[in-house]
Amino acid sequence: MKLSTKIATGAGAVGSTLLAAMPAWAQDAAPTLSAGDTAWMLVSTVLVLAMILPGLALFYGGLLRTKNMLSMLTHVLAVACLAMVVWVTWGYSIAFTEGSPFFGGFSKLFLKGVAADTLSGTIPEFVFISFQMTFAAITAALFVGSLAERVKFGALLAATLIWLTIVYFPLAHMVWSAGGFFFERGALDFAGGTVVHINAGVSGLVGCLLLGKRIGYQRDVLAPHSLTMTFIGTGLLWVGWFGFNAGSALAANGTAGLAMINTFTATAAAALVWMLAEKVAGHKPSLLGGCSGVIAGLVAVTPAAGNAGPFGAIVLGAIASVIAYVFVSTIKPKLGFDDTADVFGIHGVAGIVGSIGTAFTYAPGFGGPGAADYAIGPQLGTQLFATAVAILWAGVGSAIAFGIVKAVFGLRVSEEVEREGLDLGEHGERAYNY
Repeated sequence: MKLSTKIATGAGAVGSTLLAAMPAWAQDAAPTLSAGDTAWMLVSTVLVLAMILPGLALFYGGLLRTKNMLSMLTHVLAVACLAMVVWVTWGYSIAFTEGSPFFGGFSKLFLKGVAADTLSGTIPEFVFISFQMTFAAITAALFVGSLAERVKFGALLAATLIWLTIVYFPLAHMVWSAGGFFFERGALDFAGGTVVHINAGVSGLVGCLLLGKRIGYQRDVLAPHSLTMTFIGTGLLWVGWFGFNAGSALAANGTAGLAMINTFTATAAAALVWMLAEKVAGHKPSLLGGCSGVIAGLVAVTPAAGNAGPFGAIVLGAIASVIAYVFVSTIKPKLGFDDTADVFGIHGVAGIVGSIGTAFTYAPGFGGPGAADYAIGPQLGTQLFATAVAILWAGVGSAIAFGIVKAVFGLRVSEEVEREGLDLGEHGERAYNY
């Protein structure tokens, strides 16, 4: 089957260009540089960086207590920078060169063979590498929210280094690389529902279980110290997500436009539905709820961004928002685990809903871009399989990464440091001088 046909039948729009970085992606005609595509991808890459710094850092930081705000900013900054350095050293080669279905090769270690005039599809390969580098960085930064207010800084960096190597890079290869385990099965994942959100959510859950609960959890008030900061972070995340989703078309074309409008509609619906769910449950509609709904909608539409119509995206965002709300407000308290920023409850749960739901939104009967003979049943089976394997891969891999660091260095700060706050105890600074 030709590559273009495989993509149309379910490999995901992002796959058509992601693998252009490798010989296996060569088309019949030699690729030529597109100034328009290159300009859009440069902008998209910077937008994804803005999602991390300062977007995600402020979103998470506002959810913490004052004494831990600076530690969150520091953790997100350091983890993102570590991911970038590791990505260009060996991560890109593992993720995007030929190898086994689960793991790429080492032919591009230290970006060997990549030059300013090397193309990946219609854009410079350096631009493609930079764009994918921001995906690795934000995925690693996402699970930091599960561990907040009690994780050691050095332990976090050590665990992230291992995690990137054994979890993120292979999973990216499986989903987006020619010959990859999920790619060859036609799994739909436009911009990272499995690679980013399910991966980060499950990894965060494993990490917080190994860390244990914060002192006073479910006993003391551990309320967010600044929902203003969280709102600013939410806005930056939403704006940056257009680079994340629409940029995953890897071209300035109609698919990017489709991903853009879906990133608007799914997110708007999810924010409204989360606040409505609060009202139905007998609570007041809250800003925190609205912000949580925004993130749930963005997460859910990520695998479907180029694989849905605008109204399919609305339904998908709404359903994911309701399910994530029920999990965060009802199921999580009963289970009793301490996922500080609800990374699993929002990214993990909404990512699972989005990944599975993409099988439906892709259907032309629901306004999706699928072919006239597209069958939901077989694709649903593929999506369920990919989701289950991604959960298993992230769960086992993150348990290994966090388990090694816990055994060698210890993951958690001392009780004294936790009570004092990580700002002073770990970094010797305060976020606020008052």
